[in-house]
Amino acid sequence: MNHTHVTGLSRRTLIQAAGATAAAYSLLGTAAGTASAEDRPEAADRLVVHPVPGAMPINTSYVVKARTPGGQWKPVPVLRATTKTINEKTGSGIIRPTSVASLDFTGTVEVQVTSAKGAIGSARVRPLSYDIQHEVSGDTITFALTEPRNLSIEIDGDIYGNLQLHANPIEKTRPEADDPDVIYFGPGMHTPSDGVVKVPSGKTVYLAGGAVLKARVEFINVENARLLGRGIITASDAATLVKFSKNIEIDGILVLNPKSGYSCTIGQSKQVTVRNLHSYSSGQWGDGIDVFSSEDVLIEGVWMRNSDDCIAIYAHRWDYYGDCRNVTVRDSTLWADVAHPVNMGTHGNPEQPETIENIVFSNIDVLQHREPQVLYQGCFALNPGDSNLIRNVRIQDVRVEDFTWGQLFNMRVMANRYNASPGRGIHDVYVRDVTYNGKNEHMPIVVGYDADRQIKNLTFQNLAINDTVIADTMQKPRWYLTPDMVPMFVNEHVTGLRFLKDSEAAATVAPEITSAGEATATARQVFNHLVTASALPTSYDAEGLPQGLKVDDRTGLISGIPQVPGTYKVTVSATNTVGTATKSVSITVQHP
Repeated sequence: MNHTHVTGLSRRTLIQAAGATAAAYSLLGTAAGTASAEDRPEAADRLVVHPVPGAMPINTSYVVKARTPGGQWKPVPVLRATTKTINEKTGSGIIRPTSVASLDFTGTVEVQVTSAKGAIGSARVRPLSYDIQHEVSGDTITFALTEPRNLSIEIDGDIYGNLQLHANPIEKTRPEADDPDVIYFGPGMHTPSDGVVKVPSGKTVYLAGGAVLKARVEFINVENARLLGRGIITASDAATLVKFSKNIEIDGILVLNPKSGYSCTIGQSKQVTVRNLHSYSSGQWGDGIDVFSSEDVLIEGVWMRNSDDCIAIYAHRWDYYGDCRNVTVRDSTLWADVAHPVNMGTHGNPEQPETIENIVFSNIDVLQHREPQVLYQGCFALNPGDSNLIRNVRIQDVRVEDFTWGQLFNMRVMANRYNASPGRGIHDVYVRDVTYNGKNEHMPIVVGYDADRQIKNLTFQNLAINDTVIADTMQKPRWYLTPDMVPMFVNEHVTGLRFLKDSEAAATVAPEITSAGEATATARQVFNHLVTASALPTSYDAEGLPQGLKVDDRTGLISGIPQVPGTYKVTVSATNTVGTATKSVSITVQHP
């Protein structure tokens, strides 16, 4: 299955130390700045391999080469990252090395991977949904790519000593090193004295291919700012922090092994886009991307291999307060060596209860889940505590490959050791076109807390477990419940649970659009507006969008970078099997 939104988009190379100021510079659409010679029209097939500073750890387990068809083979550097799993008997962490390689291309690229262990018995290239055709000859695997892909190449079933290949699109535009609006880091090692790069409003931090930044990048109380490039961050703790900010874009960075903390934290912020981020962690609480009390967030095309939750969506924690809403995660690959690929709802504010709503996961590959603790299992864990309410969640077009240890779903209104009170409930969840093929899954759990804190209106449609679609109309003993056929444990505090075939109508009434009738964007800055509607829509549309915006018909997300200021009357629509609803939305694009 093709991933239609993995666009990756822009980045480049820089050679200024941290501390220079910078203004807004978009690598999407029309951008300020000077285009380099590399931005001129180019041949269909092109390959770029970035250098790696000599101080970076190299892994010799693989030799990687790439070329355009008929061209000369180019060596591709292979970096050493580390992964972490938990010894279930002692609780101690097990640290292992793994290999990471990156290249940029357009058109077609051919890749050759040679194993230092010698002759290859078996090999696979994941995600399996890409169906990457490959040939094995002796100690070498060869394959070709025609689209950007994040891949795991695994020899003889080894998922820890594997090779991760990030085949990125070539950058479309890049800032010049002397652009006064850019904090520019060129190839080489960069170590700011205080370990932090603070990004001012209206500025761009650019990490060139071959640049390594040993620092955290912070967006705090700023607007219209970016972190872009093909470079690497190796921070000692959390790699990127977006806090109390608006119109923030992060695109194309590789994060290698923070010793602790998250690869990306988004706290009480609005209009944030994280794209094509590749993350590896092996430290304590090594989450990938955590979103707290934020609105209008897009996470797309990311690869998360983490030693804790890959994607977490919460309300209040620390100094972040407020509801969390309108978060879209799409076209991404999640690999949790510890804890959950997706976790939602654990943290909130019992004194002023908050809501986590309008959350969409679409076109996701889950490659691994390994968690011995039953209370922290679930490839998709919806676990509201601290008086949180989770509502209006869509999980669709998801392929879960066989994982090591855990559950497919854990939807549980709860109060665990992190919570001062139970959650208020889970309402209106639509799980559509999810497949799991494997034998290691433990029984999924769907449980409300009590009669007042229930799970309400949970619909599974076209849920396929080992090629069997689970549906209320399936053949089964008449005294069995449909969840027995998964099997899934469901308690008495779950109401409105349905299992439907793909051909069955999920709705009985036409939809009603529930998202706002007005939205404000800033010209040449990232913009996200999620169209939401009742009655389980299956498609969306929008007419009259400003230049630079487009609508995702599967999720209802209007996103992009609007170019021309003005007020635009947009007609949005949502369609289900009963009918179509429309609504006029006024989108105002302001001057930056």
